[in-house]
Amino acid sequence: MYNNILTEIDAGVGIITLNRPERHNAFDDALIGELSAAIDLMAAEPAVRVLVISSTGKSFCAGADLNWMKRAAAYSSEENLRDSRALAEMLRTLAQCPKPTIARVQGAAYGGGVGLVACCDVAIATFDAEFSLTEVKLGLIPAVISPHVVAAIGERYARRYMLTAERFSAAEAYRIGLLHEMVADHAALDEAVGEIVDTLLKNAPGAMAECKALIAAVAWKPLSPEVVEDTAQRITRMRASREGREGMSAFLEKRKPSWIAQG
Repeated sequence: MYNNILTEIDAGVGIITLNRPERHNAFDDALIGELSAAIDLMAAEPAVRVLVISSTGKSFCAGADLNWMKRAAAYSSEENLRDSRALAEMLRTLAQCPKPTIARVQGAAYGGGVGLVACCDVAIATFDAEFSLTEVKLGLIPAVISPHVVAAIGERYARRYMLTAERFSAAEAYRIGLLHEMVADHAALDEAVGEIVDTLLKNAPGAMAECKALIAAVAWKPLSPEVVEDTAQRITRMRASREGREGMSAFLEKRKPSWIAQG
């Protein structure tokens, strides 16, 4: 079905793997289109409760593909806008996916690759991973990834790394909030991702989707009466929901709730 990515669903986990190792998994229009389609399918698939974004080869995602950039140099404004909108929509689809998302990062994540990491709910990388927001070196700006990157690392660090385009380490990415965890090697990376997946699979799927919507609704907003009322309405709705009732009953009866595999 796809030429540039691999997809798999196993035991509640959907995995989308960037599979252009010879191009360091760099974005072009074809890869962006396939990613958008796969994320949409995973988001709508009831069998998928957690989504992992992974990659093959030495790099996680090296930003924009050089051949794509050469083609884009001859594009009209309308064609460039079409490509920009496609990338922005793919990132929005990932950022707003109702399922929990995990970035499994190794090697280089440059430009749009940083945006991909920033869109995920949880990001884990090997110690030797490397990051850079390279756009200004090319006379460009990290426009469509900026809402996600600023949300992840804040305005202050965005000012530094978007303006300098310098490379920074996994340790620095962890310090500024782009990464949640660092590990020694690929084996440890798989183990760490697996631990997060196991933790997420213990939680109510609908509640996690509602939790993501809640975070989006309150982030960066003042504590206004409207926000307070909205949060009260949300928890009221969840208490009366099927999951809410099942979760409370399971807790009181000292049993596993229905969304956890029994046995």
